[in-house]
This record gives sequence, structure tokens and C-alpha cells, in this order.
Amino acid sequence: MSVEPLILAIDNGTQSTRALLFNGRGELVGKGQDGIDPYRSPEPGWAEQDPDYYWQSIGRACAQLWDNTAVPREAVAGVALTTQRGTVVNLDANGTPLRPAIVWLDQRRAPGPVRVPPFWRVVLRLLGLSGTIQKLGEQTQANWIAHNQPDVWARTSHYLLLSGYLNWRLTGRFVDSTGSQVGYLPFDYRRHDWCRPNDLKWQLMAVKRSMLPELVRPGERMGELTPGAATHLGLPSGVPVLAAASDKACEILGCGGLSPETACMSYGTTATINTTNNRYVEPTRFLPPYPSAVPGRYSGEVMIYRGFWMVSWFKRQFGQREQAIAKERGIAPEALFDELVREVPPGSMGLMLQPYWSPGVRQPGPEAKGAIIGFGDVHTRAHIYRAILEGLAYALREGKERLERRNRVPVQCLRVAGGGSQSDEALQLTADIFGLPAERPHTYETSGLGAAINAAVGLGWYADYDSAVAAMTRLGERFDPDPERQALYDRLYREVYQRMYSRLSPLYHRIRAITGYPE
Repeated sequence: MSVEPLILAIDNGTQSTRALLFNGRGELVGKGQDGIDPYRSPEPGWAEQDPDYYWQSIGRACAQLWDNTAVPREAVAGVALTTQRGTVVNLDANGTPLRPAIVWLDQRRAPGPVRVPPFWRVVLRLLGLSGTIQKLGEQTQANWIAHNQPDVWARTSHYLLLSGYLNWRLTGRFVDSTGSQVGYLPFDYRRHDWCRPNDLKWQLMAVKRSMLPELVRPGERMGELTPGAATHLGLPSGVPVLAAASDKACEILGCGGLSPETACMSYGTTATINTTNNRYVEPTRFLPPYPSAVPGRYSGEVMIYRGFWMVSWFKRQFGQREQAIAKERGIAPEALFDELVREVPPGSMGLMLQPYWSPGVRQPGPEAKGAIIGFGDVHTRAHIYRAILEGLAYALREGKERLERRNRVPVQCLRVAGGGSQSDEALQLTADIFGLPAERPHTYETSGLGAAINAAVGLGWYADYDSAVAAMTRLGERFDPDPERQALYDRLYREVYQRMYSRLSPLYHRIRAITGYPE
């Protein structure tokens, strides 16, 4: 009897590593998951992790997968990897890590002004980008390492994103996907290749071209599992490894987002809204769209950095009761937090939240802070919780409207993924605030599914991404806006929320001038 071929998608995220088996219909037929420690912080603001820790986590997730399923391992026709974005690894000439990986959550900054050639200084000043370029230089991890650990930088032969490092462990080749290149690297986001030799980024960053991996497009073959990697994953050696993309890009593909009419939202540690475009369109002027998981396409993104971090913060600080009751009843705590949301009417009785607890580079400005206004003696912790969810939805609606203006295409529906998408109340208020249907994908594992779609096209199971998405993605629950609530939210958004930042920004500047926070 023939065995149905499967794809092993490895999703190495910030909170866990998941080993996922998908068939050609996009059905999840096996899963193993290993929770991970996101980072170590040897100094305030630092976020680091041993690169081998991620590799060992993949092994543990795969071991759990094979313990949980009776599927024959010979059924795996291909492996695809998707990882967190922006985490970097230094390797010596033999591929041995020289220092801990710097995780994308890291807050350290390279010291001193960025050296810019005179011509470029004039151009950047005229464009009003001098501050943005300075930020770019400060946030480039390579610059910090070169300045503070010159011995490490001198021995660095390979400078890779986490995806490139794990691909090296899988295949023995220094190769990575164009769809994974999201970070402070000299990458040309228009051409989806390393920058040309005369590009300014080479002068702003300490990275040399020889340190960077070979790039292939999503769906292309990167190599085969080495014998050691095959043993680590519990598979036969020689299984093809296909290029996927970053976890966010794969999530969009797994949600079925192929055009600018569909906005894909992620309610995760970082809350985002993305649209996919055939054209290069900057979602914010001079900030590029990221590579899509579909070769040659672009993902316009508006990000609320540490978006659902405040939801987690609220649950830690004020949600012990719900978590204790949920444990006692053997149910998910989210069900009880949804009850909290239902206790409060739409609009949270005038409590309005602005979710700028981590300042941006341009949108909003670096002086921004989070704010809650409208407190009264009627408000409880339930009002605060609902206001947090509403504030995130307002901010993402603002992002949706920016993407519509830049794309010149109206968004017609929302696909919502990430941990926060499991809350029915969060999806309903999202639909009400946007005035659009909010839809869940058929599986929670959308990043892994997107990687599996890349592999399915690469293996020739489907002729193109349109047919692969049609066969492997489906919609789950749909939440339609309620006209009465939509009208209320529309007034609060236009008459209050959209005015908050401009009114509060001068006060944020004063706070920064007086206290020095945030830097």
C-alpha cells in the first residue's frame, strides 16, 4: 500500500520550536513542540541565546513529533524551515559559533555617529533621513560587535541570520532564502538580493559580502539533509531541504494572503498587518516592504512592536484569578479572559489606549510612549483589558489605512493569526473596529503551513503558488462586523484615537527631555 507523501515544516519561533507534518491538502497530521527560553540577558537590554540551543530544540521537537504519530518517517518527501526574524549568528571558518546569537528583541545600540560620505550626508539631510540613517547604524548588530568585540568580528567568516545558521546545520551549506532576509543586513529589498557594491548600506554596516550566504528563492532546493542532521531529525539522510521564508512571511502565505485586497494580521508578540503585492510599495516612505514567501512579491508591513506583549503583561499582573480557575477546571485561560471582555460594553466606557510602549523609528516617532486616557471611577480591570485589545485594533486599522493609501487598493477582508487570534472576542471587536469580516485560517499553525506550501511548490506537487494556496488553505471561523458597534468604534477612532498622538506627542518630548526615557 502506498504511503501519502508529507512535508516536515520546522517552525523555530520566539517562544517555541514546532515540528509539523503536513500533507498536500494542508492538513496537519502530526506535531511536536518544544518550549524555548526566548533569550538570556547578561546585561540590561540584551537578548542573547546559544545558537546550538535552537538546534537542540529542533531535535527535541522532532523527537516529540515521532513519539506522537505512527506516520512512517519514509513518508517525508521534503523539509522546510521557517524562523524568527532578525536574530544573527557569528561563525568562524569551520562554522562554529563565536558568540551567543543576538536575538531580535535585543535593545543594545552601537555607539557613535555613523560615518556617511559627504555626498550622501547632503542627500540624506535634504530628504530628512539623517536621523533614520543614524538609527540604522546604531541598531545594526554587526556594528556593535565590531566596535565592542573586535576580536570576535576579526574571526567572523560567516555572518548569518538564524535561518541561515540552521540551514547550515541541516544541509552543510551556507545558504539561505531570500524570503528570510529581514534584519540589519546589506540586503536590497527591491531586487531580493545582496546590495550592489556601491550601495550605501555597505558603508553603514561592518558586514562584508564574503560573510553572507548564497541566496535562493522560496521553494528552491537548498540541499539535502546531511547524515548527522537526518539522525537529529529522525529522518533518512538525503531528504531534500526546500527554501521557505521568515515566520511572518510564511504566516501570511499560510493565511492565503496573495494580494493587497487581503490584509493578514498577526496577533503575536509583535502585532502586524501585512498585504502582499506584485509591486515594490513602501508601507512607510523610505522603509522597504519585506520579501514575501512567494518569489518576486513584496510584503508591506505595519508593525506594533511588542504588540500583544501588553496582553501578556496584563495577564501576568492582573489575571492570576483567571489563570488559577482555568487550571482548576482544566480549561484554556483564554476562555475566562474572553468573559472579562464580554463584561464591558464596546468602547470600554470611554477608556482609550494608545499602544506605543516601544518607540519606533518613524511611525510613530522615537519619543512615543503608551497612554491610557478617559479613566473614571466606573472602570475596572475588565475595562483595561478590553481597552488594550481595542487600542491594538485601532493602531492596526491605522496601519491598514496607510497600506491602502500606499497600495491604492482597498482591503476587503482580514485574516487573523497568532496567539491572540484564538480569542473570539478579540476577533469580533477587530471586525467591528475595521468594519470588515475577520477570518481565522483553518489551522493555528499558519507559519508552518506557509513553509509547507513553499516545499509543496518546490517539490512539484503544485504548478504555482495560486494553485497551492487554493488546495492547502481554507477558512475557519468568520466574524462579521455589527453595524451598531461599528458606528460607535468609527467615531471613537476618528474623533479620539487619531488625535491622541498629535496631542500627546509634545508631552512625550517633554518626558524624554526631563527623564531621558525612552532613549
